[in-house]
Amino acid sequence: MSAANKSGTRHLAGGKFHESLFRYGWLWSNGSMDSGSNNGLGICGLTAIEMAAMLATGEISARELLAAHLERIEQVNPALNAIVTFTPELAAERAAAADEAHARGESLGLLHGLPVAHKDLALTAGVRTTMGSPLFADFVPDIDALVVERQREAGAVMVGKTNTPEFGAGSHTFNPVFGITRNPYNVDKTCGGSSGGAAVALAARMLPLCDGSDLGGSLRNPAAFCNIVGFRPSPGRVPSTTSMDAWFPLAVEGPMARTVADVAFFLQALAGPDDRSPVSNQESPKVFAGSLERDLRGVRVAWSPDAGGLPVDPAVRAATAKVPDVLSGLGCEVVEGWPDLSDAPQVFQARRAWVFAVGFGSLLSEHGDQMKETLVWNIEKGLSMSIADYADACRRHTQLFAAVDDFMSPDGGIDYLACPTTQVPPFDVEVEYPTEIEGVEFETYIDWMRSCSDITVTTHPAISVPAGFTPDGLPVGLQLIGRHRADRSVLELAHAWETATRHVDVLPSLSGLS
Repeated sequence: MSAANKSGTRHLAGGKFHESLFRYGWLWSNGSMDSGSNNGLGICGLTAIEMAAMLATGEISARELLAAHLERIEQVNPALNAIVTFTPELAAERAAAADEAHARGESLGLLHGLPVAHKDLALTAGVRTTMGSPLFADFVPDIDALVVERQREAGAVMVGKTNTPEFGAGSHTFNPVFGITRNPYNVDKTCGGSSGGAAVALAARMLPLCDGSDLGGSLRNPAAFCNIVGFRPSPGRVPSTTSMDAWFPLAVEGPMARTVADVAFFLQALAGPDDRSPVSNQESPKVFAGSLERDLRGVRVAWSPDAGGLPVDPAVRAATAKVPDVLSGLGCEVVEGWPDLSDAPQVFQARRAWVFAVGFGSLLSEHGDQMKETLVWNIEKGLSMSIADYADACRRHTQLFAAVDDFMSPDGGIDYLACPTTQVPPFDVEVEYPTEIEGVEFETYIDWMRSCSDITVTTHPAISVPAGFTPDGLPVGLQLIGRHRADRSVLELAHAWETATRHVDVLPSLSGLS
């Protein structure tokens, strides 16, 4: 592919592509990071909320904030490959518009002047959207996805697109268009997926906020692998106008950030009703405003170290062993237990195959030879599924939801579920997907993700927050799941966990990357 295309965007490459505008001398040396709150990162080490406050007071301009992040991207992105299509000219225009509005005493919105990037599955008007597929390597849409539209209308400054697996299939971010995205904690390891590029951009402090999407764990898995926060909201909380099946209950879009408070802040721009989505949640996004502090005394959390009996790597078990003690220290009553999710794998596989057939079935006959093998398998599974099998999956899904809702109802007495986000730590980038854990062998490329995909089937809101590290320094996540549509409550518990543990402060060391 050439460096430029008709949208006016280009790939990241070496060399300077902007004028540095540092007024404060906030520069870092060698692109290195270590544990601590800012570590010489200056502006890029701040939270999104802190950046927004500085922009609002005029302590820093949107141009300066953009320049700092472009410099950071230039330093570390070539080795990590998180941002794959780059829009510096568009970013400069939007940053200038933000500064001009501020000079007039105006704000463009909640995200005024904040740099962001969009997952390469999300349509971006005038900017290449490849979906990680050679079939769409030169595709430039003429509309924005709603999640993109809302960020633009809130004043965000788009710097480009983040990498994703081919059509978002699988939780290892690589594709034939852009290649592999690497984990900033160890570049020989995967960053997860399918929102892997977004997770890496956040972890490496290239950006303060990124959007993502989640079917089987695509907001949560990469968050766990990269020591950041990924929140899977309830279906319809962040509505979509470009989904493959507008009524499909398992695929959602949502926020990723470096702290839980930043996720809540971001949701105020992303969430809210839209009549173009038939499943749009009607609650105001203002529900995410205000402090996340909460008295958790008496809150009951059902904890399972293996997500209800799944195989879990010993390093993940060890890293999450103290979860019950920390939650108890927050005032929670922790019980070991789990709802019956035994039907979840069959439901998930059937409903996932269905939506793959809906979305990609028409491409298979002519272009199957240009699709990865696991994607072809998933599409064919959907196309060959009988209506009786799909009907059975839908019936089981309804029963499973009712059982989980009972388990987590006031009568059932459980307010939250808690378990490791992933069953394995980040694996080698040369491995497409794990084929076994603890001696348990898997039949498909998504069986290793059940700690997340089982929760997807419940449709309950779920978050991954940093939970610790393996002995060799790889991040591990904790998944917290709330009651049906109780999205804010999940953020409140996650915020308390984050405040108590501060695993989020342990940053990757990126010195010596080239």
